[in-house]
Amino acid sequence: MKLATFITENMDCILSEWEAFATTLEPAASQMSPLALRDHAKGILTAIVLDIRTRQNAQEQLQKSQGLAPEPEGAASAASIHGGLRHDSNFSLVQLSAEFRALRATVLRLWLPQVSTMSSSTNDEMVRFNESIDQALAESVVTYSARADHTRELFLAVLGHDLRAPLSTLSMAGQLLMSEATPAAQVGPIGLRIERCARLMSIMVDDLIGYTRTQLGAGMPTMLLDTDLRPICEAAVEDALATHPGSDFDVALVGDLVGQYDGVRMHQLMTNLLINAAQYGGRSAPALLRARADADTVIIEVTNQGNTIPADSLQSIFRPLIQLPAEGDARPGTSLGLGLFIAREIALAHGGTIVVSSSEMQGTTFTVRLPRNNSSGKPGPR
Repeated sequence: MKLATFITENMDCILSEWEAFATTLEPAASQMSPLALRDHAKGILTAIVLDIRTRQNAQEQLQKSQGLAPEPEGAASAASIHGGLRHDSNFSLVQLSAEFRALRATVLRLWLPQVSTMSSSTNDEMVRFNESIDQALAESVVTYSARADHTRELFLAVLGHDLRAPLSTLSMAGQLLMSEATPAAQVGPIGLRIERCARLMSIMVDDLIGYTRTQLGAGMPTMLLDTDLRPICEAAVEDALATHPGSDFDVALVGDLVGQYDGVRMHQLMTNLLINAAQYGGRSAPALLRARADADTVIIEVTNQGNTIPADSLQSIFRPLIQLPAEGDARPGTSLGLGLFIAREIALAHGGTIVVSSSEMQGTTFTVRLPRNNSSGKPGPR
C-alpha cells in the first residue's frame, strides 16, 4: 500500500496515537482537552500526504531536507499554527520536537508491516515522508521561537517596569534619610518603606530563579524534612502584609500540619498565593487562609473576593511569564506572572497538586493538596 494512501485511510488511528503520546508531555498536557492535544495534527498529516504526492526536483528535495522549502502561499500552514499554539499551551521546545519524532515513528511502525516487498518506490516514499516531517517540524519551530522571542521581550519590559517602582522608592528613601531636614519621627516609616520594597524585589528574584531552574529542565529542587507548616503559614502572612500593608487576612490553621516538606519552598509557595490574593482580592473582604489535615494529606486554601476569573482562563492562570487580564478584569497587567507558576511547581515537587476555582458567590480559591510523606522531593542545591 502506498504510504500516502495508508496515512489517509488510517488517519484516526494515527491521530489517536498522537493524542496518547501528547498526554505524556507534562505538566501542560494534563490541563488540556483531547481536542486541544490533537490540535492541528490532522492538518499536518494532510499536508504531508499532499507533499508526498507532489512531484519535486533535486533542488526542491535538497531545500526541503535542510528545512528551507519555500513558505506556502496564503494562510499559515497547520504545522506553523501548531508551533504557536504549543507555545501558548506551555509546551517546551523539546516537547514540541518530541511530538514530531513520535509521529514519524508511529506512521512508519504502522505502515511498514503493510509493505510486502521493499523497492526503490518504497524507499522513495520513506524519504519523501521524512522530508515532509522535517519540513513540518521546521515550520513549527519557527513559529514557536517567534512566539517565545515576543514573550521574552514583553517579559523583560514588564520586569523593567516592575523593578523601577521599588527602586525609585528606595532612591527617594535614601535621599530623605540623608537630608538633615527629615524629622526623626519619619525615619521609622521610611525604614518600613525600604523593607517593603526589599521584600518585593526579593520575591521577584526568587521567582525568577525558580522559573529559570524549571526551564532548564531540572525541576524545582527540594529538601524534604519533617516540617510544621503552621509557623510557615504565619510567616507568609506577615510577608504578604509587609508587601501589601492595606490588606487583611482571616487565618484558620486547624490540627497537626506536620509533614515532610521543604520549608523554604513552602514559604515561597504560601507567600506567592497570599500576595496574589492581596493584589487581586480588593478591599471589600479579607482574604482567607485555611489549612487542615487528615491522616495522609494537608489541604491549604487561599480565597479572595476579587473579580471572578473566566472559566476558560482557570488553567492558563498557572502559565509562566505574562498573564494578560481578561476584558473587564481589573487586575493589573504589569505582573511578572511567575508567582502562580512557581507555586504550582513547588506543589508538584512535593508530590502534590494545586487547583483554582472561581465564582461570584464563592470568590476565587486556590487549593493545595500535599501528601504528608512522599519521596518526590530530592535534595539539591538552592
